[in-house]
Amino acid sequence: MSIMTYKGYVGKFEYDEEAEIFHGDVLELTDVITFQGRSIDELKQALADSVEDYLEFCAEQGKEPQRPYSGRFNVRIKPELHQRIAARAAADGKSLNAWVAEALGKVAADHPGR
Repeated sequence: MSIMTYKGYVGKFEYDEEAEIFHGDVLELTDVITFQGRSIDELKQALADSVEDYLEFCAEQGKEPQRPYSGRFNVRIKPELHQRIAARAAADGKSLNAWVAEALGKVAADHPGR
């Protein structure tokens, strides 16, 4: 499975050898957005077209489109780790939220597209 993004919407896709086509869908929505193409360029365009169609449909219906990610999530960790990272954040002069966001950003930058 591989991923690609368009306007913040993340699509996962796979190649179907039998049909000789890539097919995918957008993650983290209850609404369904699918796309397909015979090449990666076609697939990128299909994702863009599908997201644009979805946004247009929502506008026509007066419906707020779902956004795949709010920018908020809860993480459960051991209290000892919570204490250590809170102390590290304070030592760096940052809020716990800012420190964690920066640390996650660094990890994500080191592993793009995974």
